[in-house]
Amino acid sequence: MTDITNLPFHLQLLVREYGQSTYQLIQSLKDVEDLAERTKRASQIVQLMLRLQPALRDLPEVQTRLWNHLHAMAGEEVALDAPVPLRSLTVRTEKPARVPYPRTAPRLRAYGAGIEALIAKALTLEDAAEREQATVQIGRTMKFLYRQHNKENAKDVTILRHLSELSGGQLRLDPAVVDAENLFEMAPGRTPAFIVPQPSQPRDRRDGRGGNNFGGKNGKKRKKGRSQEPQQPPQ
Repeated sequence: MTDITNLPFHLQLLVREYGQSTYQLIQSLKDVEDLAERTKRASQIVQLMLRLQPALRDLPEVQTRLWNHLHAMAGEEVALDAPVPLRSLTVRTEKPARVPYPRTAPRLRAYGAGIEALIAKALTLEDAAEREQATVQIGRTMKFLYRQHNKENAKDVTILRHLSELSGGQLRLDPAVVDAENLFEMAPGRTPAFIVPQPSQPRDRRDGRGGNNFGGKNGKKRKKGRSQEPQQPPQ
């Protein structure tokens, strides 16, 4: 059996997933000189891999996934006439570039860096109507985030002041129009698409409190009428 500890890490994962016998079958494709025959055998191995991992049937583009796994275990030098596009193996072998760590904190912590990115994107819009609509959406999201962070509602003038501060005074709205048309209020039950709503606690339908549907303090159902008198022992 092949000592998989000498293989690259990504190949070790694939060998453990499909087994060393499958890996040896894939390695034997190097000895097949005819491209058509090699591709035919590779197709049969792909069907075997699917039988070994039947849970993959529910995944989208399962054939693309299996063929690329086979391609990775076979190696770049094994040419295949695959029915799906094969990715370059350098994606698995090259070390990804380091993601730069943010050096500065958001100017207003309640809104985070996401709002600053949205404002920067809105400033690139040249059409006045599109920029105004984007400003309304950003202000609506800022009010939602302010409420989530501070556990209290914010006045529209506060959101407008923060919006002007973050945009350097370039994004402005008429406070009277915002107040008259409730532009910063979202429709009931809706949250911004990029905000994950917090799960709500189940509430009792009768008294609005969490817990079960029983009236007693300890979860016991209350009985109507007066309480029963203790029974006297027989004389």
